[in-house]
Amino acid sequence: MSVGRFLAWLCILLALMAAGAELVRSLEAGNWQPLALGYLWFSIDAGSLNLVQAVVQRYLHPVLWDPAIVWLLRWPAWLFFGLIGGLLMLATRGRRRRRWFSR
Repeated sequence: MSVGRFLAWLCILLALMAAGAELVRSLEAGNWQPLALGYLWFSIDAGSLNLVQAVVQRYLHPVLWDPAIVWLLRWPAWLFFGLIGGLLMLATRGRRRRRWFSR
């Protein structure tokens, strides 16, 4: 198994876990409670999120953080990881071998 295929399966597993967490949160609250990617990241490690924000705004460009990355951090976590996993799965799919001669 290639590294790309392993990362694809890992992202798909993370997407399923995030969807399950969102489902549990929604059932506990009685209404739909989306689990945003930014909220998940902040819950796991708030310091690294603040560090990434400071690095992007200081060394790359401030406009890159506010409209682009903030928009991405508002996505549901299951959708983000599912898309990344699906794209990695497509990029690392196996190739079919050609048979030049039939048996």
